[in-house]
Amino acid sequence: MAAGASLFLPSLRAWGLPPENEPVHGPHITLQQFTTAAAKEKIRTTRLRNGIYLLQGVGGNVVCQTGKDGKMLIDCQFSAGAPHLLAALNAIDSKPLRLLINTHWHLDHTNANPDMHKAGARIFAHVNCRKRLATPQRIDFYNLDVAPLPPAGLPMETFTTAATVDFNGENHSLQHTPRAHTDTDLFVHFPNHNVIHTGDLWFNGYYPLIDVGTGGTIHGMIHGVDRCIALADSQTKIVPGHGKLGTLPELKTYVQMLTTVADRVEKLKHEGKSLDEVIAAHPTADMDAVWGKGATNGDAITMFAYQTL
Repeated sequence: MAAGASLFLPSLRAWGLPPENEPVHGPHITLQQFTTAAAKEKIRTTRLRNGIYLLQGVGGNVVCQTGKDGKMLIDCQFSAGAPHLLAALNAIDSKPLRLLINTHWHLDHTNANPDMHKAGARIFAHVNCRKRLATPQRIDFYNLDVAPLPPAGLPMETFTTAATVDFNGENHSLQHTPRAHTDTDLFVHFPNHNVIHTGDLWFNGYYPLIDVGTGGTIHGMIHGVDRCIALADSQTKIVPGHGKLGTLPELKTYVQMLTTVADRVEKLKHEGKSLDEVIAAHPTADMDAVWGKGATNGDAITMFAYQTL
């Protein structure tokens, strides 16, 4: 594709990588970049509610709930950073790790699954997540091949549409969002604490990656975010997959951006324009300064939309 040369990565800070780890050019990520950064990372811990904490480092945002049943973790970042993550969990309190929920299959959220299982966690995810983690995968946009996880890192329990997890005296709601960021996504709602972890439905402040090769679509993203919005209010603590802790107005602004991208690209595609022609039209030009600061720029989000509309 001729336009591919412009699909560069202006920054990987949305993934928690420091500037010295950013690639100079080309849509190319190596696992070694993340491994090197994760091995040296410092986990930042923020208390969200009583017993619920946000942990941020290299990779996706992690949430921990701790209570009488032990600790429940949502996502786990990279294996190289597992010692730092486990140390941060132990600094919260001494309760044991019992449960890990994967929001989707991507390695920046699941690579440390075997480490967390070794530490005592049983792993829970959508059925598609287990299927993808058990087989070789590829993220075409990043030219990144991903090896299967060993058996100890695969989810032991799965669901198809929705599930309720009874842990620490609360019924946690897990909702699958079909064909969104991938075909494996779920978000987690803590109704008693008014906290939502969106997984990679939300990149707060950035255009998102839509992993077309593993089932992602822009309308699926929009629908999934709308479902999160329907559960939130002005007091909800909303944890994105990447980026800072968010609010309901920020999430609404994000889905408005996605809807605008989808509408503009769809109009151009229906006019018969090719992908290269649509990218050349720069339908996101007026939004790129705000949203194009992460690992996905305006040309890339245009491509993702075109491919899935």
